[in-house]
Amino acid sequence: MTAKVEGVEIDTRHWIGGKRVDSADRFQTISPIDEAAIADLASAGAAEVDQAVNAAHAAFKTWGRTSREERARLLHKIADGVEARVEQLAQVETRDNGSLLRSQRRGVMPRVAHNFRFFADWLLQLDHPDFDTRGHRNHVSWDPSGVAAIITPWNAPLMLGTWRIAPALASGCTVVYKPPEWAPLTASLLADITAEAGLPEGVFNVVQGLGKTAGAALTKHPKVRRISFTGSVPTAKTIAAAAAENLVPLSFELGGKSPFIVFADADLDLAVTTAVGQYDNAGQVCLAGTRILVEESIRETFIAAFIEKAKKIRQGDPRDEATDIGPQISRPHFQRVDGFVKRAKEAGLKPVLGGGPNEELGGIYYRPTLFLDPPNDSEILREEVFGPVLCLQSFKTEAQAIQMANDTEYGLAGVVMTGDEARAKRVSAQINAGLVWNNCFFVRDLRQPFGGNGKSGIGREGGTWSFDFYCDVKASIFSPNGWSKNG
Repeated sequence: MTAKVEGVEIDTRHWIGGKRVDSADRFQTISPIDEAAIADLASAGAAEVDQAVNAAHAAFKTWGRTSREERARLLHKIADGVEARVEQLAQVETRDNGSLLRSQRRGVMPRVAHNFRFFADWLLQLDHPDFDTRGHRNHVSWDPSGVAAIITPWNAPLMLGTWRIAPALASGCTVVYKPPEWAPLTASLLADITAEAGLPEGVFNVVQGLGKTAGAALTKHPKVRRISFTGSVPTAKTIAAAAAENLVPLSFELGGKSPFIVFADADLDLAVTTAVGQYDNAGQVCLAGTRILVEESIRETFIAAFIEKAKKIRQGDPRDEATDIGPQISRPHFQRVDGFVKRAKEAGLKPVLGGGPNEELGGIYYRPTLFLDPPNDSEILREEVFGPVLCLQSFKTEAQAIQMANDTEYGLAGVVMTGDEARAKRVSAQINAGLVWNNCFFVRDLRQPFGGNGKSGIGREGGTWSFDFYCDVKASIFSPNGWSKNG
């Protein structure tokens, strides 16, 4: 019932009610590095999901009343466990999803530990000052809502998973976590870490499996009181329909087709370097600025510098310290990305960079690709490719740049590159997005709200916004009238 991945022993069963639970059905996880099968895992159906939700529901009766101090203490112990196993977690996740090992070691897994520490500490300072209404005292409190179902994607499974798991546990909710079927392995290791930290049985549960079986059973379960999902728009619509039956509040972080605006007064080297950085993780980043909009007066200079720098990207085995980007997550996803590019070329667009698989490496490695001036109604410009494919257009005026930036059904993020602080503030205020970076990219602070507009999502998480979601926020009003003499 175990698999050894990069020398790390991983239990391939579910984690339910503090115990390992097997299933008759199995599924394989395939490493995108070489498309080799690396583990055969238990695959949950409705029965296992029901068992997990019932375990979480039973545990909530105690966990929901556990003191803030004790919940925070246990979350810090989980963070300790993550930090002690950063190397193992990094090795396993890189093998499982093809992301860079150096990034996992230095940034991603330390961030997993930080997720637990941050929300543990935020819990202890969570407060709303009492206020007076005509002599009546108003008090605000956060009551945990119950069982939280958390479903996250494969591009950064443990980091994105714990970004939801940590505040859910901190708030007093119990959790049923369904990791992504294309990269599930670190979730099993996290279950071990929570057990070693002393988290009570049933507070955290992991059900592995396919979205159409395990995911569907989880999102429609009547005892689930919150659903947090990161993934595609079509899947979100299915989840929303299931949640509607039980009136379950949702938090969705979905796709993006974000603008990357470069004004003529921007630091050119910084702008080019940041733009080339949008190929990070082989383009499998929902926040990426995939629509590059460059002021016309610097268009040719920018394109030449961009192509020169992008050609230096080193693609290969993500376990190699010298590698800059690795493979696509799976053969089906690789074919999906290639389909977008092929259709764009069939429509008459010619890539000035890349434009197809990396034949030298073989497998499912796709070359960083750039298209110039796609029509505004073209698929490659409007739909999320989720691969190393960027489009570049130019604009003449600030107003036109803003109009082009907002010409999308998505609204997750945006990037503005300019040397004018007033312009940065002015343009950022007019971009329809949940997050706008100015002269930077991928800077994240857990105190900030995070989420998308339009097809990019529903709701906000981060800081107090996370507790607002995972809790039922209560207002209590106390009148001085009628107190007993000893009250």
